[in-house]
Amino acid sequence: MKHILEKYIPTHAVEPVFGLIKANNIHLKIVNERKTRHGDYRSLPGGVHQITVNASLNEYRFLITLVHEIAHLVAFEHFGRQIKPHGEEWKRCFQKLMLPFIRPEIFPVQLLPLIARHFKNPKASSDTDAHLSVALKQFDAENDKNYIFEIPQGGVFRIYNGRIFKKGERRVKRYECVEVKTGRIYLFQPNAEVELLKTAN
Repeated sequence: MKHILEKYIPTHAVEPVFGLIKANNIHLKIVNERKTRHGDYRSLPGGVHQITVNASLNEYRFLITLVHEIAHLVAFEHFGRQIKPHGEEWKRCFQKLMLPFIRPEIFPVQLLPLIARHFKNPKASSDTDAHLSVALKQFDAENDKNYIFEIPQGGVFRIYNGRIFKKGERRVKRYECVEVKTGRIYLFQPNAEVELLKTAN
């Protein structure tokens, strides 16, 4: 397991992550990219806990995602299955598990302040923290994706499932975008990754 972890997370995180996996009887599955989520946790028969993480994540996002899912396991084990998946109990577990990793041997110095701020009140997904999401993206492999906030108003873009939208105005934190085929309006997070098809005329 250690030699597998070395391919996906920072070197100095391998030993403590391996310890968490062993202590919690986790079966880790690394899978091809799923567009709707970075990872998930499931309790399997026989007391086995399965955590699945996308192979395509950069090493820092992979680590955050893996610890996020371990926090679900720990929170459910300590507080019971009736708690909210991303409620206060999960947040406390996530903060506690993540704290030993927030150091310069593991994360680049420029990420540390953003990660520290994020973990004062962790969200259901690091993607909803626009500042952290954009900072993490610089460590991704090159791709042809843009963030919604980078696309000019009136620009046309395609999302992961092939649906096409035209970007509208910002409403508080999110952008109103019209689906070209149906004319229906949808709200997008500013840091949602999409494929730009054409700029506004």
